[in-house]
Amino acid sequence: MQFGVFTVSDVTPDPTTGRTPTEAQRIQDVLTIAKHAEQVGLDVFAIGEHHNPPFFSSSPTTTLGYLAGVTETLQLSTSTTLITTNDPVKIAEDFAMLQHVAGGRVDLMLGRGNTGPVYPWFGQDIRQGLNLAVENYALLRKLWDTEVVDWEGHFRTPLQGFTSTPRPLDGVAPFVWHGSIRSPEIAEQAAYYGDGFFHNHIFWPASHTKRMVEFYRTRWEHHGHGPAERAIVGLGGQVFMRRNSQDAVREFRPYFDNAPVYGHGPSLEDFTRETPLTVGSPQQVIERTLGFRDYVGDYQRQLFLIDHAGLPLKTVLEQLDLLGEEVVPVLRREFAALRAPGVPDAPTHASLVAARDAAGTEGVATQEKEVA
Repeated sequence: MQFGVFTVSDVTPDPTTGRTPTEAQRIQDVLTIAKHAEQVGLDVFAIGEHHNPPFFSSSPTTTLGYLAGVTETLQLSTSTTLITTNDPVKIAEDFAMLQHVAGGRVDLMLGRGNTGPVYPWFGQDIRQGLNLAVENYALLRKLWDTEVVDWEGHFRTPLQGFTSTPRPLDGVAPFVWHGSIRSPEIAEQAAYYGDGFFHNHIFWPASHTKRMVEFYRTRWEHHGHGPAERAIVGLGGQVFMRRNSQDAVREFRPYFDNAPVYGHGPSLEDFTRETPLTVGSPQQVIERTLGFRDYVGDYQRQLFLIDHAGLPLKTVLEQLDLLGEEVVPVLRREFAALRAPGVPDAPTHASLVAARDAAGTEGVATQEKEVA
């Protein structure tokens, strides 16, 4: 099972000091966070895509390309790549290039985002959001899987004899997670292609997450990819820790109360009771996270949000230390002990290449048997 962190790349005032970091500072801080995540033994770093203040991450592949050069083991991903407003040709090219730069340590999460005005900024209509997601992803898959592409759709100019370059590393495209909070259509898309489904798992109650993941698993099996319990599932989540739980609550409260998304809304106590947000000791985070398995089953990737709402870099790095030293080692051991036989690991470039080669060998053997 993979563990990591993701960032939404907000630039938010620190409510305890009133200071707002510059974009330059936040960008450098996120690079530091990613490098520290590898140092403490985490597996994955993911960054989102936004094109409006107060967020800075308009070009996640630029950030990940830099990180590819300064890390060795970290899996580099996105916590949203906008499949609706990005040109599929550019996504195909950018992530194949990133594959080569990172030696395969790349995957991506596709989503529609949560900012309505982004659609007209990129010449699209938000009312076509789901149709854009479906058509653009079909083209993206074809660009990666087929060397010479002829294609015509509704939302971009046709392609004739087009080859996306560079080609995917080792002829294997990056693994794709489809991220969604509330759209069963995106879960269906993930299931249809046999891709991963990532539920953000931050703002909604467990009952909602359970329904979405169950729907994806059922449809994954329906489309012939194997038993439902072997589908590829990822979860988000948010934590804030101190060794003493009362200290965690006291320190995090002003950040929660003024957060750009849920600030000035429900109380911290209500929100932690009704959603997966966990504020407390490392042991409380361990117990709460292990409990996710009770309603989603065995899953492959757990990412934590730890750096938003104006939290200073020093505090975020302390959160990473607690994750790496006290939380993730226990979660690895416990999840491994609980995992049912046959449930696969999270896909990596190496495992995808091995699966492709094994399928090819099996096909050759079948042909030889039929000839004999």
